[in-house]
Amino acid sequence: MKHVLGLIIILLFIIGFSLVLTVAGNYILPSQEIRSLAKYYLYLAYNPWHRNFTVMSPEAVTSIVWDFRGLDTVFETAVFYLAIIGSIALGRGIVKYSKPSGKLGLSLIVKTVTRISAVMIIAVAASIALHGHLTPGGGFQGGATAAVAPLLILIIFSHYYLLEKGVTKDLMLFLRSLGLTGIGIVAIIVYLMALPQGIHAYVLQNQPKPDSSIGLPAYIDGQLISGTLWFFNISEFFAVMAGFTIVFLLITIPERAFKKEEEVERQ
Repeated sequence: MKHVLGLIIILLFIIGFSLVLTVAGNYILPSQEIRSLAKYYLYLAYNPWHRNFTVMSPEAVTSIVWDFRGLDTVFETAVFYLAIIGSIALGRGIVKYSKPSGKLGLSLIVKTVTRISAVMIIAVAASIALHGHLTPGGGFQGGATAAVAPLLILIIFSHYYLLEKGVTKDLMLFLRSLGLTGIGIVAIIVYLMALPQGIHAYVLQNQPKPDSSIGLPAYIDGQLISGTLWFFNISEFFAVMAGFTIVFLLITIPERAFKKEEEVERQ
C-alpha cells in the first residue's frame, strides 16, 4: 500500500510540475536579446583581430573555464584531488588479497564486446579532450568519458583483471598527480617565460595582454591550439580519468579484503 501511495505522489508531482511549466511558458519567454556579458565572452573567445584581448579559442565554454575564470577552475580541480585523497584514506591499510579460484566476470560474448567498446571509448575520450578548445568538450569531459572504460572492465572482467594488467590505485594516483602537476606548470609557464626577459606577466596568462607582450603560441605548425588551453585540457584529462578510476577501484574492492585486514589487526 505504501509503494502505491508513493507512486501516486510521484505521478501527481510530475503532472503538477508539467502544468506549471506549461502555464508559465505561455507568459514567461526568454529574451531574444543577448546579454552584454555573453556578448563580451563571445566577442573575445576567438578574435584574431584583437590579439591582446582574445583567448583564441572558438569554443567559448573552454575559453571561460580556463582563461576568463581560470583560477576558479584550478581551485575546483584541487578540491576534486582532495576528495580523491579522502577516498584513498578511507581504504588505507587494506592488505593484498589473492585471486579466488575459478573464472570471473561475465560471458565470453560480453567480454569480447567490452574489449572493442573500451578501445572506442578511450579513442572518443581522447578526441573530446584534444579538441576541447575547438568543439564542445575539454579535459574534464574527456577524462570522465575515459573513466567509463575501466569501469566497464571492472564490471565485466572483475577487479582482479585490472590489477593483473597493472591498472592499480598507485598507478592512477601517479597519473592523477602528473595531471595536476601539468596544470600547475601550464598555469605559471607564461609568467616564468617573462621573468628572464623582464616582461610583466600574469599567472594563468594565455595570450599577450595590453600590458604584457608575451604569451604561448596560438598555433603550432598551422594548427590552432589556443595557447595554454590545449595543454590544460590534456593535463585535466589525465587528472580526471585517473581520479575517477581510483574511486571505481576502491568501491569494487572485494569484501574479503576488508575481512583480511580485520584478521591482520586482530593478530
